[in-house]
Amino acid sequence: MTPYDIDMTKILIVEDNTDLAYGLRTGLEIEGYQVEVAADGTTGLARAKETNPHLVILDLMLPGMDGYRVLRSLRDAGHDMPVLILTARGEEADKVLGFRLGADDYVTKPCGVLELLARVGALLRRARPHEGLPTPAPNERFGDVEINPASRQVTRAGKLVQLSPKEFDLLLALVRRRGAVASRLELLKEVWGHRVEVMTRTVDIHVAELRRKLEDDPSAPKHILTVWKAGYRLEVEPTAMPPLSAARAMPEAEA
Repeated sequence: MTPYDIDMTKILIVEDNTDLAYGLRTGLEIEGYQVEVAADGTTGLARAKETNPHLVILDLMLPGMDGYRVLRSLRDAGHDMPVLILTARGEEADKVLGFRLGADDYVTKPCGVLELLARVGALLRRARPHEGLPTPAPNERFGDVEINPASRQVTRAGKLVQLSPKEFDLLLALVRRRGAVASRLELLKEVWGHRVEVMTRTVDIHVAELRRKLEDDPSAPKHILTVWKAGYRLEVEPTAMPPLSAARAMPEAEA
């Protein structure tokens, strides 16, 4: 997919609210996307598997098969297209579970069309295959964690750790800064491709997941550290007494 064939990009919306689905479809079609709508989870899952769209917009609260089960089924079947989840309740637990099941980003309903289009465009840009890449970068390491950029695999103490695509991209963005601080906005732009500043907890939720999977004690991390009011950094060689910012329990407030 190139920046010039947007009209060939297929998007599947799985949403039971007819008015909302119509509004989303209209906005996306005006931008030139090919859009299909499914009104329930069972139909949405079947259409996603059959048509393999470039992106899925998935409501979590669906009749019959809910969005969580749709997402899990897609990922278990090996489908790796970006999935943007819609949640009406705006609860942290909804987003965390969605990310753990393999979602790439979220929008809380009701959402503005411009924000949704920005999120869709960013996810599609990140999912686009890279051509003419140079020789794969060498493996990265910190603590007992090893990152293989070529295979996009992470191991901890020699055991494979399952990371979502965005968790992997976020981890790589942090480790390649060699200890430098990255703000939330910088990470949103680099990992998610956001070109506008939006109020989001996406970065914080993904950092919390990385800590859960890669730290001995996620509440007192030694590697993935919070720099208060600045952002995050990765400590490759932690000292015996980690910085005060590392001891702050997550989730942290937005900087």
